Amino acid sequence: MKSNPIYLILTMAALASCNKAGDQAKSVEKPVPVVTRQARNISANSQVSVSGNIEGNKTVRLGFMVGGKINYIAAAEGQLVKQGQLLSSLDPGNYSIAKEIADVQVAQIQDEYDRLKVMHDRRSLSESDFAKVGFGLQQARAQEKLHARNLADTKLFSPISGVLLKKMAEVGEIVGVGTPLFVVSDIRTVKVNAYIPESELHNIKLGQEAKVLVSSLSQTFTGKVTEVGSAADAASRAFTIKIVLNNPRLLIRPGMIAEVTMASNQSRKALVLPTEAVLRDLDNQSYVFVADPDRKIALKRKVSLGQLADNQIEIISGITENDRVVTGGQHKLTDGTAISITQ
Repeated sequence: MKSNPIYLILTMAALASCNKAGDQAKSVEKPVPVVTRQARNISANSQVSVSGNIEGNKTVRLGFMVGGKINYIAAAEGQLVKQGQLLSSLDPGNYSIAKEIADVQVAQIQDEYDRLKVMHDRRSLSESDFAKVGFGLQQARAQEKLHARNLADTKLFSPISGVLLKKMAEVGEIVGVGTPLFVVSDIRTVKVNAYIPESELHNIKLGQEAKVLVSSLSQTFTGKVTEVGSAADAASRAFTIKIVLNNPRLLIRPGMIAEVTMASNQSRKALVLPTEAVLRDLDNQSYVFVADPDRKIALKRKVSLGQLADNQIEIISGITENDRVVTGGQHKLTDGTAISITQ
């Protein structure tokens, strides 16, 4: 029986295709070299983490002691002001006139007092009549001092150096006595005002160091606990604490949100891995690859993370202390990839 040439050609092509597919399969199954490390427990201090608001070290609310129309404001919100700087003033016209009237009255009564004193010294004026003019002079002088004080109070000076946080009036506006118009805060040092749960209060001490992350600045600062509240908030059962930070460049401003972290006195066991061993998927889920030495494959494990310390991350769940985790070459792996452990 003669062989069909077309059949032979198709058979050889099929064999060649099978061989090529086999070669590709072998290349796909080539193990990926990886570095592994056994997860280990360490002794770590617990941390207390709370959120808080930043406020100035000293904040004053300023207003005029007299009423009138504002004719000058020195600064806009956010600008620096110095101690003793003229911050604002009122139109002094009416107060100047009142002071001049008081000056005239004092001069008039002083003249009368001087004339009557001569008569009193000559015993031609009774004590009661001389006393009346003396009391009148005292009253006139007191009125003069009052009007001089009112005239001086048309100028408002900043009692501290700081930042003008709020300006609640404009030039030309008529304001009343004692109305708060400006808020000035000294921010060379700032305070973080935070609340700590009742259960964590025993871990906080005066003078304790705290790490403060200001998210808006993407910077972490070091401060100290200066106040610990002695009474809990009735609703939240939390206690107030205050942490003082140096702010020499005036970057930190009142109203910013801060994340405060403080070490507690209690130590605990923590299962840790190098931070580079932990990966994240598209859903922002953290995971690692665990080596299976018997089957020589890498298995994907989802993990829950804890605190970060010294380039190591705490693993709360997902692996055990006996697992060998891939710490090198993990970016080339998928779940079930064949591996060769180099170390």
